[in-house]
Amino acid sequence: MPAPAPTVPCAAPAAVIAGVQVHLPERTVRVADAERALAARNPGVVPAAGMVERLTGVRSVHLMPDDWQASDLAVAAAEKLLAAQGVGTRDVDLLLFASASQDMVEPATAHIVAQKLGLTCPVMDVKNACNSVLNALEVAEALVRTGRYSTVLVACGEAPSRAVRWDVPDRATYLRSAAGYTMSDGGAAVLVRAAPDHVGPADAAPAGILASAFAAESAHWTIGTLPGGGTAHPRDADRTYFDIDGSRLREAFLALGPGTVLDVLERAGLTWDDVALVAVHQVAVTYLADVHEALGLPADRTLLTVADHGNLASATLPLQLARALEQGRVGPGDVVVLVGLAGGISIGAMAVRL
Repeated sequence: MPAPAPTVPCAAPAAVIAGVQVHLPERTVRVADAERALAARNPGVVPAAGMVERLTGVRSVHLMPDDWQASDLAVAAAEKLLAAQGVGTRDVDLLLFASASQDMVEPATAHIVAQKLGLTCPVMDVKNACNSVLNALEVAEALVRTGRYSTVLVACGEAPSRAVRWDVPDRATYLRSAAGYTMSDGGAAVLVRAAPDHVGPADAAPAGILASAFAAESAHWTIGTLPGGGTAHPRDADRTYFDIDGSRLREAFLALGPGTVLDVLERAGLTWDDVALVAVHQVAVTYLADVHEALGLPADRTLLTVADHGNLASATLPLQLARALEQGRVGPGDVVVLVGLAGGISIGAMAVRL
């Protein structure tokens, strides 16, 4: 396993996560229904319906409207967030569009999101598969720490439904396409602001991003790809679908080990007893057991979302945080740890006091 990237020892937080919102399209599709339709469309190639749901535990996914783009999902979540926080468009210093999905190769989707929101601040895309939001939070915190910006909007629009293969020529292609049938559309937005001067009891720990660490094993990048549209395959329509070896991906993540996550706990001066919630990227229900075992983590410290909402790529962590806040599982003063896993492959972790 690679050593985690150097992380600044825990000091007074420079940035806080001021708010989080998600947008999940109203239209949902049962995975079992999708499997039946797939089998009928590809007789003799796709196995009997129920295999994907049985192996992954994913029951349903969200689908965005046909005339929506990834930017629309990000805008829907961002509008909720700005309204809830009472933040005007002129108050946003920087917009980071963070997503595995994008509207098009050029320009950066952040420009499209900014235009739809009416923002005039600097923008950029941060893209690292399912770790895009977590990496954007890392970038936002670093830029706030330097004093360059004080209010950063991280907006995410994941639209993997546009890259799911429904015409399957053979069994091998089906197996490498199967992960796509559990992927879901959704938007998320997180507001990162400069930490205010600490107020309150002297012994109260200040809120903010406490520590983070990231690592990658990039030799595994071929395990999961969406290869079309770049210089390698600029105009090959058959390369515009997901191509993922699920078993190899699971093995690669297990090989990464828990070092990156445990390093964050150490740098933040925490133990699992101090942590109220661990939001972890979820691709299947069964993968959570791997996480609990690898981290020595009680099962009740995580929040299951993948069964009813599918694999939302980089919108997964904001969804879990938003749901935990809505349900009262976490609140001001609680510590949450965000754990991201992404194709490429990479792992990231961030400890945050709300």
